[in-house]
Amino acid sequence: MPRKPAAREKLLCAFEHLVLTEGERAATLDAVATQAGVSKGGLLYHFPHRQALVDAALARCEELAEEDLARLTASSRGAAREFLTTSLYEDSPLDRSLGVAFRLVHAREPGARQTCERVSSAWYRVVLADVGDPVVAAAVQAMGDGLYQQAVMGLLPEDDTEKHAVLEHLLAALDRLMEGDAPR
Repeated sequence: MPRKPAAREKLLCAFEHLVLTEGERAATLDAVATQAGVSKGGLLYHFPHRQALVDAALARCEELAEEDLARLTASSRGAAREFLTTSLYEDSPLDRSLGVAFRLVHAREPGARQTCERVSSAWYRVVLADVGDPVVAAAVQAMGDGLYQQAVMGLLPEDDTEKHAVLEHLLAALDRLMEGDAPR
């Protein structure tokens, strides 16, 4: 895959930063250019209008999610266990990109909801291929999404040992679901 021009990447990072720190309304073309240290003309060269920035940010989210899907699929632990294990927010490029996509959904930006639906559906399909049961796959996705949301909101314990204990409980629940021994 060819490298993106440095100025274009700086602009996308500036847009992402503004959306995450100040909200999507603050991510105007002028603000993005200023944040990136690029002239407005330079911004318009790469992104002729704000929707082009939004579209590029959403495309980045899907690219990063595709990389994540490949990692999940290749994991020796299995996609379901890997999905849960990596549901702790780490401020990774994918985490930031998802945060932008979520905020754009809330702002009703065109294409944002569809992007999030495609990413979520792709994760579900990979987990389903691993576990073989649609109910278990849905449970894994709900556990991972809930863990991620709690991590993003700062509701998990700050102590890493305690935080990972929460994850271990969810992994144990997955094992019980896979064995068919889940409490009824």
